[in-house]
Amino acid sequence: MMPLRFVQKIRHRIDDDHHWLSRQKLAVFGATLIVIGISMGAFESGQTPPDNTNYTEIVELTLPDRLAPSRGAVDDRAVDQWDSVVVRSGQTLDTIFQQQGLSISLLHRILAVNKDTQGLTKIRPGETFEFRKDPNGDLLQMRYLLDEARYLLVRNENGVLSAEIQHRQIIVEINETEGVINSSLFLAARKAGLSDAMIMKLANIFGWDIDFVLDIRQGDRFMLVYERLFSEGEFLRDGNILAATFINQGERFQAIYFEDGEVSAYFAPDGRNMRKAFLRAPLNFSYISSSFNPRRMHPVLKRILPHNGIDYHAPRGTPVYAAGDGTVIRSDYSRANGHHVFIKHANSIQTKYLHLTRRLVKMGQRVSQGQTIGYVGSTGLATGPHLHYEFVVNGVHRNPRTVSLPKVESLKGATLKTFQTHAAPMLTQLSRLESTSLYAKRE
Repeated sequence: MMPLRFVQKIRHRIDDDHHWLSRQKLAVFGATLIVIGISMGAFESGQTPPDNTNYTEIVELTLPDRLAPSRGAVDDRAVDQWDSVVVRSGQTLDTIFQQQGLSISLLHRILAVNKDTQGLTKIRPGETFEFRKDPNGDLLQMRYLLDEARYLLVRNENGVLSAEIQHRQIIVEINETEGVINSSLFLAARKAGLSDAMIMKLANIFGWDIDFVLDIRQGDRFMLVYERLFSEGEFLRDGNILAATFINQGERFQAIYFEDGEVSAYFAPDGRNMRKAFLRAPLNFSYISSSFNPRRMHPVLKRILPHNGIDYHAPRGTPVYAAGDGTVIRSDYSRANGHHVFIKHANSIQTKYLHLTRRLVKMGQRVSQGQTIGYVGSTGLATGPHLHYEFVVNGVHRNPRTVSLPKVESLKGATLKTFQTHAAPMLTQLSRLESTSLYAKRE
């Protein structure tokens, strides 16, 4: 048992210092008393102190001013941590700095560092800022993602600000997938793991040969090899489709992506450019509300009038594209046609676009295939929103759905040989994918 005088002396010291002694200090005190108590018990069991001095007078316990974990470990964690902020709609950099506990004067100094930091005033919703601070909450670094390959890094070193553009390493992963259409291309492609953007890319590659609204049938299949982009272990987006096969109503279409000098496009295995000189349909439409028909009954005038084009039903405001490269020879409004645009192309071809709600091009303007020239409407003699589209060759109206479209020049000579060397392993991979798909289907 610990001598009573010792306990009393320790208790007196605790009472005197109670105003600064925390629970943590008491815990340390308790641990110390246990150790000393064991020692005192040893003395009472037969051992005596080295001299006759009253040991209750010489026990001194010294506590640190405060007990805290090592600052080193805390500092390292704080310095290594990035605080990420995604810009919200209506949010400014001023409010972001205030929320981060940083001064507006610091922000103004950052904006004045160089031209790159001056651009920080034009932030947009969805963009990301990252902040790195010291344990006192002072800014060490700020990082702003410019695009998927670059970010702007701002450093604050003892009050001295600097900024530089740093590049992120992009890792390209080659992926492959396949799918069978049961109801729609969209559902089949989503089931195969493709994003909406990749579905549109796939449709655009074969869009000159396949009408993805009218030609798709149950049992159609697709196989493709494509890129997936990563940076710092994070998935960024899908890249290019490198090779693809689409089997539509038993007919096989294949495309290989090829770059060589100024050439950058998709080509069939024989070197034929997948792109045609004209789009088969100059918009994304819901359905055909009226086909090419020289003996059609006009829905408004109620009499037989030739229908020299195709009516594509689509929601009001749907973009309408130039079917091919050419020059606008008419952009006007009339009672019958409403807002309309006529384009002259090479080889004595004209295309006409009627009943637009708005026109974006002027007479004499050069346009490129796929350029938006207006939006679907119901102006003029129209019963609802749709595009009336005509295809005229040498002054004769032709059915846009069946007319033979001019092709873009194919690869030739050395470029064709280079393409064939590039395409060979891609075609082998597509063939293996198709075989695997058929084998799985039979099982």
